[in-house]
Amino acid sequence: MTDSTRTNLQLMQDGDWFDAVDPIILAQKQHVRQVVAQFNRSPSRGHLKQVLALLGRVGTGCRIEGGLHLDMAQQIYLGKDVYINAGCVLLDAGVIEIGDHVLLGPGVHIYAVEHPKDPDQRRAGWMRGRPVRIGANSWIGGGAFILPGVTIGRDAIIGAGSVVTRDVADGGEVAGNPARSIR
Repeated sequence: MTDSTRTNLQLMQDGDWFDAVDPIILAQKQHVRQVVAQFNRSPSRGHLKQVLALLGRVGTGCRIEGGLHLDMAQQIYLGKDVYINAGCVLLDAGVIEIGDHVLLGPGVHIYAVEHPKDPDQRRAGWMRGRPVRIGANSWIGGGAFILPGVTIGRDAIIGAGSVVTRDVADGGEVAGNPARSIR
């Protein structure tokens, strides 16, 4: 699983398998955790600006509540007027793209990371990113889990507590574990 021509950070950004215990990756995660911890202790305007500065792109009018957990942060792209409620977790070894006017309920988890099936490779710290995309005007109910590689279409609704393992069509409404169409 090694590639000597690219750094682990480049491998991660390209969506290839990378060594997650690489010192550069670990340093980036530590920096993000420090900034986010400061925000979570005191989610003031100044601390929010520091969190937003970590992200790959941020539209205007985005709001984020405390209790946030980010992984690398740089592969998270927010459209305008995105609302991220309390206690959300965004693991961005892969791209997480959230469209305009999306609402994330409290405790939503978005996982854009996949671990290998081989236990030796997992133990060695290998992983890869698989992008998660959420279309504009969607609403992700509290406690939902969005798994790696999932695309949620525009205007979709994800029921609270759902585990989304497959793509959701534009205007789709899903709920359950695994999430299935309810409309």
